[in-house]
Amino acid sequence: MQLTARTRAPRPSRPPGPKAPRTRGALLAVAASVCLIAASAPAPLAPAGVGDRLFPYLGNPGYDVHAYDVSLTYTGSPEDPVTGVTRIDARATARLEWFHLDHTAGEVDAVEVGGAPARFAKAGEDLVVTPDRPVLPGTRLGVTVRHTSDPSPGEDGEGGWIRTADGLVTAGQPDAAHRVFPCNDHPSDKAHFTFRVTAPRALTTVANGLPAGVEEHGDTTTRTFRTVHPMAAELAQVSIGASTVRHRPGPHGLPLRDVVPRKDRAALEPWLRRTPDQIDWLERKLGGYPFETYGVLVAEADTGFALETQTLSLFERDFFLGGRFPDWYIESIMVHELAHQWFGNSVSPRVWSDVWLNEGHATWYEALHADEHGHKALDVRMRAAYRASDAWRAAGGPPAKPKVPAPGQGGSIFRPVVYDGAALVLYALRQEIGHRAFERLERTWVTTHRDSTATTQDFVDLASAVAARDLRGFLGDWLYGTTTPPMPGHPEWSAAAPAKKKSGAARS
Repeated sequence: MQLTARTRAPRPSRPPGPKAPRTRGALLAVAASVCLIAASAPAPLAPAGVGDRLFPYLGNPGYDVHAYDVSLTYTGSPEDPVTGVTRIDARATARLEWFHLDHTAGEVDAVEVGGAPARFAKAGEDLVVTPDRPVLPGTRLGVTVRHTSDPSPGEDGEGGWIRTADGLVTAGQPDAAHRVFPCNDHPSDKAHFTFRVTAPRALTTVANGLPAGVEEHGDTTTRTFRTVHPMAAELAQVSIGASTVRHRPGPHGLPLRDVVPRKDRAALEPWLRRTPDQIDWLERKLGGYPFETYGVLVAEADTGFALETQTLSLFERDFFLGGRFPDWYIESIMVHELAHQWFGNSVSPRVWSDVWLNEGHATWYEALHADEHGHKALDVRMRAAYRASDAWRAAGGPPAKPKVPAPGQGGSIFRPVVYDGAALVLYALRQEIGHRAFERLERTWVTTHRDSTATTQDFVDLASAVAARDLRGFLGDWLYGTTTPPMPGHPEWSAAAPAKKKSGAARS
């Protein structure tokens, strides 16, 4: 993600309360209490979670999702709920008397487990499902949820859906995918996705992955899309609107498709045609592009950010056409979101405290592109970041240990310390181990962990292996220190004292 003008409105967090018990004995004890409740009502449990330090109620224990099949129907009016049928193919990793799905901002009409009706109830932003019989460890868990999804902004000003001038797009990062469809909404559980989107024939629907079929039904059209590679739920994208889809070849025949408002097709073309060269530039740094397609999705909406939804990065129209930013800056942010396809999408964070691996790397390649194309010198940008680094750490925590967001402010993890502050860590590492070792590390990182998840410790271990020396102390100080260590090769650099907070545009 990259903020382009404004911070996002706060979103309510999960309600406080004790975590659901996870031990087998505790599960059996609570399951026994379910027997005392009328058959029509499941046990009133608290929200569960996988124990993420920053988002303790995201994700759910007890199963691993292999695939989602999400069918969504849009009436053509953003005032109407989107209706959906979400099918989840998972494997149980524990004995499940019941289990949780992340889901909110919509109603649930029915749930089936293994083809049989199941009881369900809401607990905070969780959907608690009680199947007719326990699911055993190692067995298949097939779940079908018939639900709605509310695209209205609500009191908090936003949700998983974002209204555009002509329809809807989605923005699920970091904790809002479950406002669109029920899921295991944590990046540690990646899965394959199929989207089937039905809308009035006059509108264009697009989702992550490649097209997999079109069906006409009177005045409506259903388009199907499938991902070739696994994806975290927060990276899902569904676009519905009066758009046109532009196709062009990328490097090595990679299919590129851009989704833009029809009226802006010609005005946006000078930007869209830059993507092949941007991919080529990043492939020379990192190796082959990691997915089956790529493209730019331009939405006529007031978001204030760009977002790296997998294979189809989201930008607002006025970012390109509003006259607010110089051309070189616009292109550098395009590179930022493209770099995320390697860092954050293909290699996803195991926990949200690892978000610096996403944003730090995307910012690094954003800055390196601007440097190599003669727009802004890398050393100048990094020296400015060094001066601000202590203040960023004081405000947001160290790069690899961001401060826990306050209730309703999940987006606050996207602070300067995980953008330029984390890119500064990479600059320091390159200064310490040399350019060649650093470039070898970067290529090895995205190859080793492709289509998977990784942690900060994994990065430290790999850096040590590539450099052939123990970097735990060096990187530990840079990643977890409350103050910024000395910069290798630049003893004259100094950090400024933390200043008073200023209002205005900022990254989140």
